[in-house]
Amino acid sequence: MTAQFNDLFNKEDYSLYSNAMTFMRRPLVKNPLAEKADVVVFGVPFDMATSGRSGARMGPDAIRRASVNLSWESKKFPWDFKLFDHTQVIDAGDLVFDCGDAEDLTLRLEAAADHILESGKMLLGLGGDHFITLPLLRAYKKHYGEMALIHFDAHTDTYNNGSRYDHGTMFYHAPKEGLIDPASSVQIGIRTEYKQQGHGFNVINAMQANDLSADQIVSQIKQIVGDKPVYLTFDIDCLDPAYAPGTGTPVCGGISSDKALKIIRALQGINLVGMDVVEVSPAYDQSEITALAAATIALELLYVWTANKLSAATN
Repeated sequence: MTAQFNDLFNKEDYSLYSNAMTFMRRPLVKNPLAEKADVVVFGVPFDMATSGRSGARMGPDAIRRASVNLSWESKKFPWDFKLFDHTQVIDAGDLVFDCGDAEDLTLRLEAAADHILESGKMLLGLGGDHFITLPLLRAYKKHYGEMALIHFDAHTDTYNNGSRYDHGTMFYHAPKEGLIDPASSVQIGIRTEYKQQGHGFNVINAMQANDLSADQIVSQIKQIVGDKPVYLTFDIDCLDPAYAPGTGTPVCGGISSDKALKIIRALQGINLVGMDVVEVSPAYDQSEITALAAATIALELLYVWTANKLSAATN
């Protein structure tokens, strides 16, 4: 009897429902600094900067649980290699900060990201509302200098109104702090009002994105960002609410999940140094389709990063 079940405590779990605690079932490591790894998945359960519906603080947990639906496929279609054969990914859980203290969150997130990058690892952030990108960019600036931004969103987030902690002002402040170069940055999927004269950022609005092919969009993106270090941030409300209802500020007329994935896959070759997926608010989700879209986007970003690494190793 004992010999028959000698794998009771180390049997690999391939189910789609049990032990759903980490992103893609990667090892949970509470202190990632000394751990051997290429990429650290880091959740930021914060939504105090929202201007609409709250709930994105529950986003990291929802994304992780949805990722279990993807973990059984060891080589994700249509990629031709197994991600985890080439990139060691660990999940560091969620940032711990004083609840209700936006300043504490901001300082701790920047410091945590700085230490992770200093240890030689890349970071995949799971939000949380979109404000978390600003302290992350501050950390990345110390290691990569001024970056290009690839920004998927329904909103430009370049508004100068609101408090110091507002999920619509990050890309108003980031250029002023020298974190990103707007002329080398591009925003995809925009379909809300913004000041077009003097905006500074390149924009492929949602109507254009829906009419262009993924290859045409990627050609524009690559021309804009060039060889600069790139931080990619994906606000899930870039997707049409039909594909992502579970978000705080949904806007009709967005792109499909299929087009988003095609664009991301074709971004191989850019100098991708950082990335996050934000604004999943599971209380407004339907059948977890928003969380699944976010988990899939995050996984595709890891594939792009790994494909770049493999390409660099053979050149």
